Amino acid sequence: MNSVATIVSGSTGLLSLQAAGILAITLLFIQIPAAFLLLSRLSKGPGRRLPIVPQTTTPDQLGKVSVVVPTLNERERLTPCLIGLSQQSYEVREIIVVDSRSTDGTPDLVKDAQEKDPRFRLITDDPLPTDWVGRPWALHTGYLHTSQKSEWFLGMDADTQATPGLVAGLIKAAEDEKFDLVSLSPQFILKYPGEWWLQPSLLITLVYRFGPTGINSESAERVMANGQCFLCRCDVLTKLDGYTSAKGSFCDDVTLARYAAAQGFKVGFMDGAKVVKVRMYEGAAETWKEWGRSLDLKDASSTGQLWSDLWLLLSVQGLPLPASLVFLGYLALGVSSPVVMAATGLNLFLVLIRFALLFAIAPSYDRTQTLPKASWLFWLSPLADPLAVLRIFLSAVQRPKSWRGRVYGE
Repeated sequence: MNSVATIVSGSTGLLSLQAAGILAITLLFIQIPAAFLLLSRLSKGPGRRLPIVPQTTTPDQLGKVSVVVPTLNERERLTPCLIGLSQQSYEVREIIVVDSRSTDGTPDLVKDAQEKDPRFRLITDDPLPTDWVGRPWALHTGYLHTSQKSEWFLGMDADTQATPGLVAGLIKAAEDEKFDLVSLSPQFILKYPGEWWLQPSLLITLVYRFGPTGINSESAERVMANGQCFLCRCDVLTKLDGYTSAKGSFCDDVTLARYAAAQGFKVGFMDGAKVVKVRMYEGAAETWKEWGRSLDLKDASSTGQLWSDLWLLLSVQGLPLPASLVFLGYLALGVSSPVVMAATGLNLFLVLIRFALLFAIAPSYDRTQTLPKASWLFWLSPLADPLAVLRIFLSAVQRPKSWRGRVYGE
């Protein structure tokens, strides 16, 4: 009986070792090239451009910028945006709010702001054409109504909060770098525990795919952009025919920026955490639903690029944590081999990189407006990485049917 038990135990151990070996070899095959790609992108971080800082307006900047803000039922969060824009100096010629027939009193807020600052203008866009998405349509409408005397077009979202000196600092950086189009990554305002746990994991998907902000893009198809603070030379936007190239895109900012780069214009993406803040969504559920469904960027990407990005995210963000736990479990049971040890080491290394990146992205978060004791969950956000990658996969295989109260595809 003892000999039989020994044979059975040995057979079980052999099968476990074989299973662990097959799993390890499979993951190494998938993950090693992705890990090298990730390291090559992250290695550019030390050479990135410095963050934008507020600047004092200079006389040569007088009336250079037309600001356009698209709105649709934004009354609950528009006021900080209007206040921030009114605090910009004389480099801002006009602030055009393009409202898409809001029913919550949004236009009233703009009219109140106009009484205090005559630079504000309220216009209503025409009914949405069937081949346009609402946001690019509103921005295109605003572009068509900007002053011909302005040199720059600045698109700002209703959820942004501009620091005094933002526009002056952005113009200076754009002109110093000779950018034709430049957008900024903001500082995020998070309040609730679920947001602090999930949102950083979704943000990291962008870092893994495109590297740190402030670096040169490898090619037009790798250009990153953020429409929340999106500056473009007016003559360049005219050559691009406004937002026409991005009319059907749910990520119109990236679509337009990549189109501009493909046409030979110089496009930049810089760190704006010191000059602009944003309160995007209320809670983890809304973050998952609203932001998660556009982060795949499929409307601005080829099929090959999209699936390449999904492979990368799965390999270096989605798998490392669960794979590390599985392989550590094998090792605890005495199931070990060189390939199992290699796979364990690789995945633990990727988990270590992920936790280290928390320190790199920490300045991208405003901790002054959060609920007490909620922000500590930021440091546990790597635990949400498998969910974040799953969200990108789900978004990649389905097109949004509704956005900001509008229904598409009917």
